[in-house]
Amino acid sequence: MAPQMSDEPGAYAYMLRCADGSYYVGSARLGLEQRVGEHNAGTYGGYTSTRRPVTLVWAEHFQFITDAIAAERRIKGWSRAKKEALIQGDYEAIKILARRAAKLPQS
Repeated sequence: MAPQMSDEPGAYAYMLRCADGSYYVGSARLGLEQRVGEHNAGTYGGYTSTRRPVTLVWAEHFQFITDAIAAERRIKGWSRAKKEALIQGDYEAIKILARRAAKLPQS
């Protein structure tokens, strides 16, 4: 049976904390609860399937899937400290951490 699409328009970018303490960032057009359930069931294999259980620690809804995917890609490149600031809703810390990263020498 194919997964049902959510009646809610748009999509989510989300972050999970895995059992090993690592973070996974993804995007979902389906209902968010359903997607987290799929991660915990190991439905699709991949990164989270060997790090279960996972816990949803952050999510943001976007009107367009393209915006959710863009947010996912941006956040995946962030440091652990920046991801944790996002989880805590500490936007000032995110700005400070972004400035620090910009000052690091490029190799």
